[in-house]
Amino acid sequence: MRPPARGGRGGRGFGGRSDGGGRGGRGGRTPRGRGRGGGGRGGPGMKGGSKVVVVPHKHDGVFIAKAKEDALCTKNMVAGESVYGEKRVSVQNEDGTKVEYRVWNPFRSKLAAAVLGGVDNIWIAPGARVLYLGAASGTTVSHVSDIVGPTGLVYAVEFSHRSGRDLVNMAKKRTNVIPIIEDARHPAKYRMLVGMVDVIFSDVAQPDQARILALNASYFLKNGGHFVISIKANCIDSTQAPEAVFAAEVEKLKLEQFKPSEQVTLEPFERDHACVVGGYRMPKKPKAT
Repeated sequence: MRPPARGGRGGRGFGGRSDGGGRGGRGGRTPRGRGRGGGGRGGPGMKGGSKVVVVPHKHDGVFIAKAKEDALCTKNMVAGESVYGEKRVSVQNEDGTKVEYRVWNPFRSKLAAAVLGGVDNIWIAPGARVLYLGAASGTTVSHVSDIVGPTGLVYAVEFSHRSGRDLVNMAKKRTNVIPIIEDARHPAKYRMLVGMVDVIFSDVAQPDQARILALNASYFLKNGGHFVISIKANCIDSTQAPEAVFAAEVEKLKLEQFKPSEQVTLEPFERDHACVVGGYRMPKKPKAT
């Protein structure tokens, strides 16, 4: 029996390393766009009440539903609605009120994969303002919307008009999501729509993704803010080992006033992917006298 790949469910993050995750398989991946995560639209997929206990994750705004199998989840901002057919968990409080949570599938979300990979801090929390580059149809954006809550804001940028339609429809019921159908390479085109943000999450899978992140940061990311970037090695250079590609991208980020602080593999949920997290234009620490 083969040992499980490092960096899988609940696995520890690697700080500065990305070479720990073996080439884990993609067991159970749901095809994009067709997944019905088991719950079906409108009906909860997991039975709540006494059988399911929901406890806070170490990341503020993220939770763990403890049942026969533990599942990552977020508190549903639009109770009664699923976004992409994901399972939902309804838990009754002692006072009789119910709270609904949405299961967050790491095979459908690179941010969820990073959380399960053991990343120390995603910097996306209740009340945060987030710029999301590469929003696609809004699967992960909807969970980010849950996390930041009604006091937060998510600017979701997506270039594809086809995916953008789903994104816009999702945002109709989520008042904290602002969909922007534009090319992330040209942030000047949407500069009038986006305010200063606390965090940029980037999942654009382009060879020049470090430059795209830097360009958007120069417009919208506050000094001392943070970034989270998903790096797909094959999109940048398929001739090099993934570890070499990740290291080169980290160096590019450093040249753009980013300060990477940790890196985790997204195996076994995504092959040859890494997530890098860090700060932007961080204030210099005063020298000890």
